[in-house]
Amino acid sequence: MSAAKPLLRSLPDRIRQVALFEVGGLLLITPPFVWLSGVGMVESFTLLATIALIAALWNTGYNTAFDWVEGRLTGRTADLRLMRWRVVHAVGFEAGLLLVSLPIIVAWTEMSWLEALLADLGLALAYTAYAFGFNLVYDRLFPIARPSLPCLAPD
Repeated sequence: MSAAKPLLRSLPDRIRQVALFEVGGLLLITPPFVWLSGVGMVESFTLLATIALIAALWNTGYNTAFDWVEGRLTGRTADLRLMRWRVVHAVGFEAGLLLVSLPIIVAWTEMSWLEALLADLGLALAYTAYAFGFNLVYDRLFPIARPSLPCLAPD
């Protein structure tokens, strides 16, 4: 276990990450949700936007905590995350969100608990795949800023 303080994303970087993730998710996931659930476009978009807002708050806290724990355990930053850790990261995020979103879907759509569970599992699977790909691309496009080391010029 590494005792060094892990290097994390800055707050502006984390906000950009969450905003891009949630907007992209809404654009990609809403149309198939409408088609598969039979819930109208406006109602579906509003429901998914509400869940996206909740997810954004969860995303910020979850990613920061996961990055911190991973950094402590491995000494690596999130942008250097190994594939097995990316899978654990994506599945953990969606499992936590499922616990919160299921009752919201039931109340919002008047689906039965089973129908809502199936819809929520579908959303979770879609978002897990999306989160895996999004975070991989995001980490490549926006690596974590590392402090520069002083250059030692030869005498």
